Amino acid sequence: MLRNSFIIFLLVLLGACNSNIIETKYKATKNGVWNKDEIMSFSFNAPDTISRYNVFINLRNDNTFPYSNLFLISELSFPNGTVIKDTLEYQMAEPNGEWLGKGNGSIKENKLWLKENIVFPENGVYTLQISQAMRKNGNVNGIVNLEGITDVGYQIEKIKE
Repeated sequence: MLRNSFIIFLLVLLGACNSNIIETKYKATKNGVWNKDEIMSFSFNAPDTISRYNVFINLRNDNTFPYSNLFLISELSFPNGTVIKDTLEYQMAEPNGEWLGKGNGSIKENKLWLKENIVFPENGVYTLQISQAMRKNGNVNGIVNLEGITDVGYQIEKIKE
């Protein structure tokens, strides 16, 4: 009985620590390969139209990812049809090759800033689309199959005031 109570206490404690996380979702790539034409699309309802939020792109990579940085294109579509499109660059490894991100073993999880301190201005469904925009230096054509990205997702966190 004491052990069960301790486990319940730990679960409540962990939940309280992350109470500012509103939503987190992931989609897996096909066998750890992200095709340049594969757009990861996520739809979500605005939590409210008053509070401020941070929005992150979450990525999981393994040791087969061959680069130290990552270029992405994001599109955030609002219920009224407004679209905000961004080209983003993220550092994935230190200059010595050590992976950034969290996790033990071969998978690292990266929490990358997308939007900071935003208010969702209207109720309704928002859509976030994320695609990879990697290319080799001096090459106009993108990398068709990007190895080493296992999962792509997003996270919305409420800013505590």
